[in-house]
Amino acid sequence: MQKSFLGDFLGFKLPFWFVFPLLFLTLMFGSVGGFLSAQIIGATPADCPEESAVCQQFSLFWEAWDLTRKEFVDAEATDPQLMIEGAINGMLNSLGDEGHTRFLSAKAAKQWKESLSGEFEGIGAYVSVRDGRTIITAPMEGSPAEKAGLRAGDLILKVDGKSTDGWTVDELASRVRGPKGTTVNLTILHLGEEKMLEVRITRAKVEVPNVTWRMLPNQVAFVKLNSFGQRAAEDLENALKTAKSQGAKALLLDLRDNPGGLVQEALGVAGQFLPEGTTVFLEQDRKGTREASKTNREGVALKLPMVVLVNLNTASAAEILSGALQDEGRANVVGVTTIGTGTVLTTYALKDGAQLLLGTTQWLTPKGRLIRKQGITPDVEVALPLGVQALSPAEASKLSAEDLKQSKDEQLLKALSLLEKAAKH
Repeated sequence: MQKSFLGDFLGFKLPFWFVFPLLFLTLMFGSVGGFLSAQIIGATPADCPEESAVCQQFSLFWEAWDLTRKEFVDAEATDPQLMIEGAINGMLNSLGDEGHTRFLSAKAAKQWKESLSGEFEGIGAYVSVRDGRTIITAPMEGSPAEKAGLRAGDLILKVDGKSTDGWTVDELASRVRGPKGTTVNLTILHLGEEKMLEVRITRAKVEVPNVTWRMLPNQVAFVKLNSFGQRAAEDLENALKTAKSQGAKALLLDLRDNPGGLVQEALGVAGQFLPEGTTVFLEQDRKGTREASKTNREGVALKLPMVVLVNLNTASAAEILSGALQDEGRANVVGVTTIGTGTVLTTYALKDGAQLLLGTTQWLTPKGRLIRKQGITPDVEVALPLGVQALSPAEASKLSAEDLKQSKDEQLLKALSLLEKAAKH
């Protein structure tokens, strides 16, 4: 089992035991759903691992299943596998850990693994489902999505002409991704606008850099941590060493639109800024037992003045990092309150390559602040005007000091102002 943070980036209220027997039963008897449901409706409580009352309630599901398979007007739509996956997702949605705890089909599980490895084929954008709406969380720098003009916060209304209503994040990702050289048509609505846009994007091989950075005026290293994928801590350490060798006097760490990633990478990243043995987060299980996770080595940027940028799309591991730096008084946090994805996911392997990503513990900041559904509240609240895009390190570095001051990225400007004040002291 592997633990991870994802932002990264989904009803029936069914008991957990439903997942495994239902998958097995469907694989064995999917073509005789009516007969099978009749057998299970009549099952004795001894056949059900839950308490008697729950087992009796569960017959309601099989009644609905049986009627749907027999009577729904579009017989081809009553595909057992799709119905099972939809039911599992409905069960997990009832837990209130939207976009985090979730079921992955074998195809989606493969794509998720690829995204953590830092290389895949697609349009190069983080996607998510929020309040039932499918959105672009952030386009990746230099990706086909960015070149096509997609922005963070864009609503994805259709993919290849099919409405995204009711889609899970993994269904969205699987439809948008595809082999390089192929195309996908997206119907997009930019944040704050009313006119829908049709965008045709040619997929490509996308390499996702964990870290990008540039030097800004006054020797401020503007470092953007895109995700906590494999080697994120190593990539960050290399970037910081290079920045220091080039005379960096301050550090601006951008966690905006960062969807999270792997637990060990989060600890390694935090260790670049906090002394060895410093608590980064607390894990709390369902019994309330807490365990501290701490940095285990000396980092390379323990003393550089530092500001952290966050926004609504800052999720999971990015939230725990910003919360730790805030609790330890290591950095001011600037932006808007983060999304609040506060569970630690454990990956369970299911049949035929499918996986269950289940929030088995929740995490708190070193001072015990709960982040699940709360998020990290910044020290300095600054919201970007509607429709304004955050500057990337590459974009910001192309501007002169004077032009940078005229930028509409008010979060970045506020962070630079705080660093300037810190330098004077």
